[in-house]
Amino acid sequence: MWWLANPQDLHRVADRISNLYVEKCHVDRADNAIVLVNRERTIRVPAAMIATLLLGPGTRNTHAAIALLANSGTAVSWVGERGVRMYASGLGPSRGARLLIRQAYLVTRTKERLAVARRMYAMRFPDEDVSELTMQQLRGREGTRIKKLYREQSTRTGVPWNGRVYRPGHPFDAGDDVNRLLSAAHSCLYAICHATIVGIGASPGLGFVHTGGATSFVLDIADLYKAEYTIPIAFDLAAAGHVSERDARIALRDKVADGKLLARIVRDIKALLLADHAAAEDTDINELWDEEHGSVPGGVNWAIDYADNLSDDLLVGVTGPDVDPAKQVDW
Repeated sequence: MWWLANPQDLHRVADRISNLYVEKCHVDRADNAIVLVNRERTIRVPAAMIATLLLGPGTRNTHAAIALLANSGTAVSWVGERGVRMYASGLGPSRGARLLIRQAYLVTRTKERLAVARRMYAMRFPDEDVSELTMQQLRGREGTRIKKLYREQSTRTGVPWNGRVYRPGHPFDAGDDVNRLLSAAHSCLYAICHATIVGIGASPGLGFVHTGGATSFVLDIADLYKAEYTIPIAFDLAAAGHVSERDARIALRDKVADGKLLARIVRDIKALLLADHAAAEDTDINELWDEEHGSVPGGVNWAIDYADNLSDDLLVGVTGPDVDPAKQVDW
């Protein structure tokens, strides 16, 4: 069965559809495809051609469908409506860890970590040279940019702005209407970024600017898009008198419904982590770490060659007591 083939025989992640969002349907399996069924139609989708399947509200999934997706190296994420808010995710054993290993390498080395952070800030300041700035200088530039952005949005919409107010643990109870809308919209954006990060095999916790939290990298990536998405949405809603959390969630859902943001997040993450580096391809993820060679193939009985170089005097065998076959019990 091809879907149980070796990882190198599967479609490369770079050649797959980045993500597929489904809602209000039954997800089943037919041969090597997942089948999406609702009242109007039935759609067959080759499982190995999807990088990430986002399961929205109203979906029912069979065990066979999830097993096929896992064996095909497809990530599965359970998300809110239109991909807003992430609730859970799962990765099959065929997914490679090369992107994660690259991320861990970069985040644990000061020079490389700073370079990634500079690339993040360069995306926000396309007309400035940030290649020599320190983290303190970068944070100062970012603070100035965000304050200016808030003032511009306030002037554009006529919504008064008295500063960002946020209370950890109770983000929707703090501040005025526009602050609550900002908190709600940011929360939804974090979920979209979280689902995408997990879906392509990166770690949500290994952040470069943010640190110490289980979603530090999620916050890093979400900050790239707030100025374009959540901040204008919050001020527009406040100006129109739509001030509930649901208003912010629906507005962001409609803004990203075309799927362009998800694809953009994938491209940006790869640009940040793989700049000037070979692509992280899933050539063979069944490997064992080796201090001299980096890695050696898995699925090999290395004790064979090892034992050939040992004398009989060095081999120790451990056995249990003799068992009477007549009294032996099959468990």
